[in-house]
Order: sequence, then C-alpha cells, then structure tokens
Amino acid sequence: MKWRGDYLYLVQNLVLKDFRIRYRNMSLGMLWSLLNPLVMMGVLTFVFTQVFIQPTKDFPLFVLCGMVPFNFFTIAWLSGTTSIIDNAGLIKRVPVPREVVPITTVLACCIHLLVQIVLLLAVALLSHKYVTIHWLWLPVLWALEIVFVCGLAMASASINVFVRDTRYIVESASLVLFWLVPVFYSSDIIPERYRFIIDINPVATVVVSLRKILLNAQPLEALTLAKLTAVSFTVFAAGLMVFRRMKPRFYEHI
Repeated sequence: MKWRGDYLYLVQNLVLKDFRIRYRNMSLGMLWSLLNPLVMMGVLTFVFTQVFIQPTKDFPLFVLCGMVPFNFFTIAWLSGTTSIIDNAGLIKRVPVPREVVPITTVLACCIHLLVQIVLLLAVALLSHKYVTIHWLWLPVLWALEIVFVCGLAMASASINVFVRDTRYIVESASLVLFWLVPVFYSSDIIPERYRFIIDINPVATVVVSLRKILLNAQPLEALTLAKLTAVSFTVFAAGLMVFRRMKPRFYEHI
C-alpha cells in the first residue's frame, strides 16, 4: 500500500517517541548527555596529562572534539541498527515508508548530539578559542556525519532483520573504531602509510576537521570537504539501496 500521509508529522512523532523512550525512567534525563562526555573527558585528561604525558595543548577541548562526533556515531548507528525490530509493531500496523524508521532513529539521537555540541562550544570558549568565520563550517560537518550514519543505519537495520547478531557486530566494530579514530590522540602521529584510515573514515575526518577549526582557527580544506561529502552520500545511497532491496521481506521476519 502506498503511503499518502504527512511525512513531516510522521518524522516528528517518531523522533519524539524515540527520544522519550531513551530517557524514560531516568532521574537525570538529558543531563546524562552532558555527564557522560564530561566524565570521560576528565578521565582521559588525567590519564594523558598526568600518567602518560600528552604534550597536546588544551587537551580537554582536544579530546571533546573527538568524543562528541564519535559518541553520536556509535549511539546513532547502534540505535538505527535495531530500529526495525524495535518498531515491529508500528511497521506491521501502519503502511509507513520503512526507510523513515532508521532515519528518524538517527535524527532522534541528534537531540543528544545538540546538547553535546553546546558543551563542546562552551569548552572552546572557556579555553579562549574565540568565534571565527570558520565556525560556519561546523553545521556542514555535522550534517555530513548525520548523512553518513543514516546510510550505515539503513544498511545494518535491514541486515539485522534477518541476522539478529548484527547489533553485536556493530558494537564490536564501534569498539575497534574507538582506537582507529583519533579520539584521544593526534592524527599527526599516524604513519603516512596508514593515513588512508583518516581519508576514508568520515568520523575521523570530522574529528580532525573540528580540531582544525576550534583549536587552530583554520578553515576546512576544499579537498577534505569534497572527500567527506563523496563518502557520506555514497554510503547513504548504498544503505538506501540495500534497505529497499531487502524491505519487501521484512514483514515475515519481524
């Protein structure tokens, strides 16, 4: 049956539903969006400035530039992966476009992301990193990361319908990526032969670009933007293609 409803109304309600479920029965609610990165920032700052001496200046801001995009990536990807199974009741009862489900799940995580972005910018200002014209590139970076995660979420969500171990594969992949993405170390120390890890990984590119803009007041390079855009939209298109190929068989497996 073809969907003839209001897409905006559907998206708004799915995003709000996912957001309410995420913070239901939590006494601190959205404060966890601030506490988690602050605690991790404190731990990593202590370890890499007091135990393993880290010469990086403004290390709290440095590490937050890595944690905020990485946290969003891991939470949104995992939530998107389980979104079809989690919303099985809705999918069986209402003939909505199935693609909307993983996408709105990722968008719901953007509320969590916005809180952490405010924290990141506040730490930047407290570190005497003043607003420059290059900050205008920040929304572009976040938007491209969201596009990339939406593509991953659609692909993994469709696979998870048939292979329920997919969510655990995603969790393991996120753990590996924590070390491959320069969250708590500088990309400058990566040997040249491994630089391709940064070039083909949009999350790593976002981290490095955030540090250039916020820490060094440098502009986003045109080549970096072109690569990030190409990879993000390619992954989105591939995820959409995989999802649409597999969705006709969802109903019998959920």
